[in-house]
Amino acid sequence: MTPAWRHLLRAWYLQTSSSRIPKMCPSLSRAFRTSVTKLGLHTKHRMPPCDFTPEKYQSLAYERVLEIHSQHLAPMSTAYFPKPLLLHQGHMEWLFDYEGNRYLDFFSGIVTVSVGHCHPKVNAVAQKQLGRLWHTSSLFFHSPIHEFAEKLSALLPEPLKVIFLVNSGSEANDLAMLMARAHSNSTDIISFRGGYHGCSPYTLGLTNVGPYKMELPSGTGCQSTMCPDVFRGPWGGSHCRDSPVQTIRKCSCAPDCCQAKDQYIEQFKDTLNTSVAKSIAGFFAEPIQGVNGVVQYPKGFLQEAFELVRERGGVCIADEVQTGFGRLGSHFWGFQTHGILPDIVTMAKGIGNGFPMAAVVTTPEIAKSLATRLFHFNTFGGNPMACAIGSAVLEVIKEEKLQENSQDVGTYMLRKFAELRDEFEIVGDVRGKGLMIGIEMVQDKVSCQPLPREEVNEIHDDCKRMGLLIGRGGIFAQTFRIAPSMCITKPDVHFAVEVFRSALIQHMERRAK
Repeated sequence: MTPAWRHLLRAWYLQTSSSRIPKMCPSLSRAFRTSVTKLGLHTKHRMPPCDFTPEKYQSLAYERVLEIHSQHLAPMSTAYFPKPLLLHQGHMEWLFDYEGNRYLDFFSGIVTVSVGHCHPKVNAVAQKQLGRLWHTSSLFFHSPIHEFAEKLSALLPEPLKVIFLVNSGSEANDLAMLMARAHSNSTDIISFRGGYHGCSPYTLGLTNVGPYKMELPSGTGCQSTMCPDVFRGPWGGSHCRDSPVQTIRKCSCAPDCCQAKDQYIEQFKDTLNTSVAKSIAGFFAEPIQGVNGVVQYPKGFLQEAFELVRERGGVCIADEVQTGFGRLGSHFWGFQTHGILPDIVTMAKGIGNGFPMAAVVTTPEIAKSLATRLFHFNTFGGNPMACAIGSAVLEVIKEEKLQENSQDVGTYMLRKFAELRDEFEIVGDVRGKGLMIGIEMVQDKVSCQPLPREEVNEIHDDCKRMGLLIGRGGIFAQTFRIAPSMCITKPDVHFAVEVFRSALIQHMERRAK
């Protein structure tokens, strides 16, 4: 079905009352039967229709999957939910488990599936390239890499025109660190507390989230600085964020002035004056922090921070791994929302809609600095499969106006979730931009202490049982992260908001008991 017909179908769904009620998954029905009776209509949420039928699952039994996982896969517990979800198939914003149950995916494989699971155009391009040429390495030319490079460079401002292709966000940030040091001839790199830039030995120094820190030395030459978090940090007010939704904190600032920004800049200056050498290599920043729970900075902060870094001889790196490719709606790149021009941009995740692919884009001058000091080589970076898929993703974003959809549907969704903040004491903050949204859970709005992890887990699991998959983030795993594929529509939002509201009601009733 074409994108136009998909949206007509959704529009039709909004205007009908009960003529076509899609089949509820068994787990959803169980959630209705076992939820408290006081909820009434709040739990009778009808999923938007889906024009796709999954194949029958014919692989390993669920118990055998658990057994193999415990015996042979990494022992770190990364799976969501007490009973991990065994997925079988995906289509656009929908996922199907091994029993055929359907879920609305509002986390898109950790902010990765940008245009939809198994998007028909991307699938067709991948299958065609698969039958033509998989791999050559950069020792030989192939047209997909040049076609993709031309398309990607056209989306970035001058002088960001030199592209290095790699395979993951960690690899991209590794390379960006190396570039910054090669160009500046300095070592120290600054990043925000709460920032996540990868889990490789090098990038672990940049990443400042507790579970990713080791007792052993890693990522030397990296220094953290205070995250200018206007909700949980020491300063913040009612005009700070570039978002349709502001914090509940009050301030006396005029709309074009931010005292919180000035206070956080003083903290940044303190880091420069006390924790690093007089000359530094660079500064890494996500335009919006992802793993830390969609944390936004005060408007104008990054502009001033970039100026301070450049005064020390450092380069400024925008980590667009989660924010890029139109997800924020108003702009294609997150750095553009801050009115800044980085020296290096790193990108991954949505670049390949789930295919392993990443890139570092920089200036000719910085690229030359690296080339004179290192013969940089990457066996799989820029392989024909990745580049063909990358080009298809860029075409879909443009053809289906997904950046515009992120702005329209994302703003609508932000405001709908903000209504829940006004309704529930445990919803402390709703924030974000476009289709990157954070909902921070608190014990109460006075103390703003994080809601205990066990309680957040229960809400998370209730959403899953009602057919909605969302992510988690924050230092205490207290924030729900919402970052669906950019193809979602307002009927999807209606369903998600009502499911989340029902999960909150169930939680409050458990508390009351």
